[in-house]
Amino acid sequence: MAASEPTIIATSMGFFRGDRGPYDLRPSPVFELAAELAEAGPQPQVCYLGQAVGDQPTSLTAVYGAFADTRFRLSHLALFPMPNVEDVRAHLLAQDVIWVGGGSVANLVAVWRVHGLDEILHECWQAGVVLAGVSAGSICWHVGGATDSFGPRLRGFTDGLAWLPYGNGVHYDSEGQRRPLMHELVGDGTLPTSHCTDDGVGLVYRGTRLVEAIADREGVSAYEVSRGADGSVREAVIAPRRLG
Repeated sequence: MAASEPTIIATSMGFFRGDRGPYDLRPSPVFELAAELAEAGPQPQVCYLGQAVGDQPTSLTAVYGAFADTRFRLSHLALFPMPNVEDVRAHLLAQDVIWVGGGSVANLVAVWRVHGLDEILHECWQAGVVLAGVSAGSICWHVGGATDSFGPRLRGFTDGLAWLPYGNGVHYDSEGQRRPLMHELVGDGTLPTSHCTDDGVGLVYRGTRLVEAIADREGVSAYEVSRGADGSVREAVIAPRRLG
């Protein structure tokens, strides 16, 4: 089965951390939502893409560990130092959900384009594979957003895949530079109207329509940041639906 229409879940969420260190993870309910939207069977196929951190083995180990005792069947696509599957297109089209991890969004989309993965992922999206991700894995589907890809001082990024015709702001409540920079980028026209998420919040797009915001915790929100006719920047809250 496949999603009834092209679907993207763009988030500042993904895994809950345990108390045994940074690689002690368990999946948040966003994966159940993704499987539901993909109309997956009892064992949803999920492929993890970790190019935003250069396919680090520690990240792969943590993600595999997170899914070890779940109904999900995890695989991964690595591109460093070379693809780890013979037929990348066939492997990705066979998935119910493709999850993109966080890291450097600038490096992520550059590596994808070198390998032609942008075209393959677009085909997957149109075929009903649910595309999802966190942080860099959220910004990448949009026109751009605020990123630390170029250093600790956040900068504007405008070279996203732009399948979703909006800017995207992640970690909106947890990193102090994010909100003012997104306002600046929208206000000066660098980015179009932008959708932003606090930690624990995601955005569900069907086609290019934002249909809802979701959350895995209380007290968090999504936001639409837009530029008024007089040049002022407006921020409107999008109340999320709490996932079970």
